[in-house]
Amino acid sequence: METTQRDCIVVGAGAAGLSAALVLGRARQRTLVIDSGRQSNRDADGIGGLLGHDGRSPTSFYASGRDELRAYPSVELRDGEVVGGERREAGFALELADGSREVARRVLLATGMDYRYPALPGIAERWGRSVFHCPFCHGWEHRDEPLGVLDRGAAGVQRALLLRVWSDDVTLLTEGPAELEPADAERLEQAGVAVDERPVSGLMGPDGTLTAVSFADGDARPCGGLLVPVTLHQRSPLAEQLGAALAERALTAEAVEVDPMFHTSLPGLSAAGDVSAQMPSVAGAIAAGHSAAAMIVHGLMAEAHGLTPVGAGAEDRR
Repeated sequence: METTQRDCIVVGAGAAGLSAALVLGRARQRTLVIDSGRQSNRDADGIGGLLGHDGRSPTSFYASGRDELRAYPSVELRDGEVVGGERREAGFALELADGSREVARRVLLATGMDYRYPALPGIAERWGRSVFHCPFCHGWEHRDEPLGVLDRGAAGVQRALLLRVWSDDVTLLTEGPAELEPADAERLEQAGVAVDERPVSGLMGPDGTLTAVSFADGDARPCGGLLVPVTLHQRSPLAEQLGAALAERALTAEAVEVDPMFHTSLPGLSAAGDVSAQMPSVAGAIAAGHSAAAMIVHGLMAEAHGLTPVGAGAEDRR
């Protein structure tokens, strides 16, 4: 059964989705936020580098955001999962896992991404704390500790040299031939970065902490924080189901393509946050959600009054 058509449905209530819903609520747009509760940073001890919330737990941060939205009568928050949808002449119809259908003139995807890290024993229980992919988010908490980078080649060199900002004791763990260009090998040597080519067998440390990496030969090396590469994959198939174009990028295997106004290739569909970001972060997601929502409001206003939308391009096809 379908409900009354809303102005916008926001799919996802992470940093981007909550930020967008706040803008939409303050603009008095009839908005439904559907949250499946799978924000990617929920396992982290704190959010690093977010002004006004530095070190705050993700759970507390998201709860606070939801509380703020309750002040706006045009915004409804609903726990649930969108499992399908279709584009209609007047907007979109989305199907939820509970069998209900919701319709809206616009949809904003803020569904986030799944972070896929190396299949190394010990990573999962330490993920987002002592094992991480972003030193700007977690480097400060592990400053001056012995740190490791699990990677090789040029990418490993870049990560190891970057991690030297937070510690003088950094080891590049290549799990085989390092595949280094002579100039890169010299850069690492000059920076004091050690290179260990032995296969890593696992991680050591009590209660989800990291104290050392263990090697296949039975040896171990002290390590308090481990930087690993990740690949981001769509958490929800909704973008592809609706027909939005996806693109491969440096960190993402299938990012939703958006223009500078956060419009996707599908008229009426916008995307913000990790789902389309080149450099994922909570701060970036908040900014993207804010801007995407503002563009949606501009587009709805232009449509209502027969004006050319701001940033005409993708939006003028609506």
